[in-house]
Amino acid sequence: MADPSSYRPKPGQIPDSPGVYKFRDEHRRVIYVGKAKNLRQRVANYFQDLSGLHPRTRTMVTTAASVEWTVVSTEVEALQLEYSWIKEFDPRFNVKYRDDKSYPYLAVTLNEEFPRVQVMRGAKKKGVRYFGPYGHAWAIRETVDLMLRVFPVRTCSAGVFKNAERTGRPCLLGYIGKCSAPCVGRVAPEEHRELAEDFCDFMAGRTGTYIRRLEKDMTQAAEEMEYERAARLRDDAEALKRAMEKSAVVLADATDADLIAVAEDELEAALQIFHVRGGRVRGQRGWVTDKVEAVDTSGLVEHALQQLYGEERGDAVPKEVLVPALPEDAEAVSQWLAERRGSQVSLRIPQRGDKKDLMATVQRNAQQALGLHKTKRASDLTTRSRALEEIAGALGLDGAPLRIECYDISHLQGDDVVASMVVFEDGLARKSEYRRFQIKGFEGQDDVRSMHEVIGRRFKRYLQDKERTGEWEETPEAAPAPAPTGPVPAPALTGASPADDSEPREDDGRPKRFAYPPQLVVVDGGQPQVAAAKRALDELGIDDIAVCGLAKRLEEVWLPDDDDPVVLPRSSEGLYLLQRVRDEAHRFAIAYQRAKRAKRLRSSPLDDVAGLGETRKQALIKHFGSVKKLRRATIEEICEVPGIGRRTAESVAAALASTAPAAPAVNTATGEIIEEDDGGSS
Repeated sequence: MADPSSYRPKPGQIPDSPGVYKFRDEHRRVIYVGKAKNLRQRVANYFQDLSGLHPRTRTMVTTAASVEWTVVSTEVEALQLEYSWIKEFDPRFNVKYRDDKSYPYLAVTLNEEFPRVQVMRGAKKKGVRYFGPYGHAWAIRETVDLMLRVFPVRTCSAGVFKNAERTGRPCLLGYIGKCSAPCVGRVAPEEHRELAEDFCDFMAGRTGTYIRRLEKDMTQAAEEMEYERAARLRDDAEALKRAMEKSAVVLADATDADLIAVAEDELEAALQIFHVRGGRVRGQRGWVTDKVEAVDTSGLVEHALQQLYGEERGDAVPKEVLVPALPEDAEAVSQWLAERRGSQVSLRIPQRGDKKDLMATVQRNAQQALGLHKTKRASDLTTRSRALEEIAGALGLDGAPLRIECYDISHLQGDDVVASMVVFEDGLARKSEYRRFQIKGFEGQDDVRSMHEVIGRRFKRYLQDKERTGEWEETPEAAPAPAPTGPVPAPALTGASPADDSEPREDDGRPKRFAYPPQLVVVDGGQPQVAAAKRALDELGIDDIAVCGLAKRLEEVWLPDDDDPVVLPRSSEGLYLLQRVRDEAHRFAIAYQRAKRAKRLRSSPLDDVAGLGETRKQALIKHFGSVKKLRRATIEEICEVPGIGRRTAESVAAALASTAPAAPAVNTATGEIIEEDDGGSS
């Protein structure tokens, strides 16, 4: 691990002009490429105190051994050079989108003497006109089959074409009228090329001209009583309309636009693109990437624009690009896109109307793509097995941790402190075993003490269950262990139960065992939280359960009594599984903490009155107008409320008296007495 100060440029050495910079490692491999309006300011940011850097940036600068830069004249040149270098060097710390599948395109080979219509995948070739991408190749073939009635362009391979030339006989499509048969000279090369160009114009969205022309010719043929020709033209027009219907109209103004949406979490991002041409969705594609550099949504969008249009020219770059967030230097990116298109390109965030609604649809697709990617990765048995083996190897366990429990503490500025326990078995979440806890041992914010209490309570219950069921006895002759004396804090139930600290029950009402012991306990945090969890297990005499912590900032794995963390590779399936376990514990804890806080904010002194249900509470509030006025009422006045007897009225008065404020609150700035809220709760 290198010290960034060892290769830091001298003051004044870096120019303050636009440019592109490269970080190299000790083997001279380029590991990161970036651009800047002002090289001096941007590069200097990498050499500040390491504690102030983003964890991913910190990893990059400590991996690098040198930095170099190239000055350019404009920000647009910097953008182009950055893209070229990322493509050339493939730096490990740059975000690189990868297709989640190889999308098929409808291609017209205008670079050939007799252009051919076909399905193509992979890298684009010069001189070939592409339409799409499409979700499935069969969708392309259906569209082409309909359009060949009107535009009988060649679709055969080079071998079939040469064989037809040699024999003088066209293929089947030539006989049935779906190919103009240039192979046998039925049309001249110029006529066939004109057909191919008309085909491209129709696919590019200029559809109205051809349909109106066919309908006009059909009407004229009918007037001249050429009914067979009129019927054929009618069928041609219907075929073109059916081909158009396969792409629903989404924008009424015949817009040519690409819509880009991003769904992301701490580790990965999914990108979805809808290609709209002539107001219709002509193609869709998606990418997924690991967030290996410190990048926000605007940075992800900029990387996507570079990858989408870095090799494109002309109409392949649309007039309008709609994004969820503008790149940091939106003006330079727009100028770069305009240069590639050859005319102005609008880069903006949709604010209203159909375009905003369509962007919401693209965003939903991105969210689903990210969720599907994570589900596929998590559900793969081979991947899960490899992840468990990697964890066992990294932590020095005797075997794969088939049951992992993870704990997280959540609070809001020290209030409503709660904890969560989530369980993963064989690498998959087992939600029926989730538990949640209230911290009872102390007041205030102390994550370390909270973690010690939660681990102690969970495993104390485990030991009690073993004693009660007779699974753990000190000697064969020992009598059944007596019930433990004194109250024992119990963990809360899953979200299915309204109680927080009652004992789990089986369906028949018998006490349920508090699950099974895990092979690995994971805590959300670093050394202090790990030490607290280990100390709780030691106090209970449990020494056969491994403990580790996952620190969120650097994604480092901490073990008890180790001064240095275990650093798993970014591509490690073991690290990915630990992150999923930790994130699930965090989500579960936050959900419980928010629900608990919301319940507290909705509480009322009337909640403590035994036998007073929601209906009679509402009747009291409605009768008096507020809890404040109810508190001032006499018992006789409370008895006047329908459904309230004297005993209930006495209980209400006693409850309100016990919760009455000792003294009025005073605004220390103005000296004003703050009146109690007249709302329905206090």
